[in-house]
Amino acid sequence: MRSCALLLLGLTAATAETFFQETFDSTAKWTDGADKGKFTNEAGPHFGDEAAQKGLKTSEDAKFYATSAPLAKEFGNKDKDFVVSFTVQHGQGIDCGGGYLKLLPTVSAADFNGDSEYFVMFGPDICGATKKIHLIFGYNGKNLLWNKAPRAEEDKLTHLYTLVVRPDNTYEVSVDGEKKESGSLEADWDFLLPKEIEDPADLKPEDWVEEAQIADAEDTKPADWDLATETIVDAGAEKPEDWDVEDDGEWEAPTIPNPEYKGAWTQKKIANPAYKGPFVPKKIANPEYKEDKELYLASKPVGTVGIDIWQVKSGTVFDNIIISDSVEEVAAFNKVNFFAHQAAEKEAFEAASKVAADAAAAAQAEESAEEEGAEEDE
Repeated sequence: MRSCALLLLGLTAATAETFFQETFDSTAKWTDGADKGKFTNEAGPHFGDEAAQKGLKTSEDAKFYATSAPLAKEFGNKDKDFVVSFTVQHGQGIDCGGGYLKLLPTVSAADFNGDSEYFVMFGPDICGATKKIHLIFGYNGKNLLWNKAPRAEEDKLTHLYTLVVRPDNTYEVSVDGEKKESGSLEADWDFLLPKEIEDPADLKPEDWVEEAQIADAEDTKPADWDLATETIVDAGAEKPEDWDVEDDGEWEAPTIPNPEYKGAWTQKKIANPAYKGPFVPKKIANPEYKEDKELYLASKPVGTVGIDIWQVKSGTVFDNIIISDSVEEVAAFNKVNFFAHQAAEKEAFEAASKVAADAAAAAQAEESAEEEGAEEDE
């Protein structure tokens, strides 16, 4: 049995295929769109290994960016897992901008833009209060938004985003190797019309009672409720000394709200014994629903990977892109290219943060000392 298992594992590994991988030792594969923001090929401000963590970095503020690279060959994902993974570092402290990839059919760099048809758009999107992971699928000419909105990482460190789409129409999204979301494609996107709809023939009965509360018929208004008027004469008011009857007319004391006044009386409410709740028609099978067992399947072979984003503050670094049908191959790639540098990058970031904090504290202390000296001189 053990030999059979090893043979099966070997066959699985032999049939696995990686279609694209990029660690940005150079940017030779990539072509920028015309009149777009410029990318540079460098590491972000925090790294464990600067050479190994070079990536594609946005370098101009308040710009649209578009760049794309062709896959070595087109691929389809029929009956196979589809895995895409990449890293993003917002070392600039992003305020508003995208950090996602698009996977799309073969398209020339000159034609790649925000309107290009795509199979998947995946990655973080941060702008103001919006801090979420985008996962959008192209399906029958429509771009379907995720019905979930897991939070994207917003610190200044590098983070690893991984998507797995399986031929059983399930998916999983992880960040830094930890699962963020998973589930059914049909349940979490509006690929299809609902299986059931409300029965249009099931109408609300005329005697259906939807009022949850009614007036208490036994609650009667107290006999003394209306004895007090809404306002009373202000007994403490005095006629002004300069009041002139001929010019001002007869003086009358002003009125003030009566503290004894109780307002309009209303019966108290009680639970309605006839209440049936909101009427909801019964469900029936939707005659327009059509099952699709291949929601996971790209409608056209994937031949291009692209970055199409807007950024207010530049400095985002894209790196370590891999597209494969093997979860294991992607994991091995990420072990070398992300996890191997994660701890050292965090240490470098914390050290730089401490230096910056110490410098700020010293500057504040110097400013305070100068202010105290100026006060003494006065």
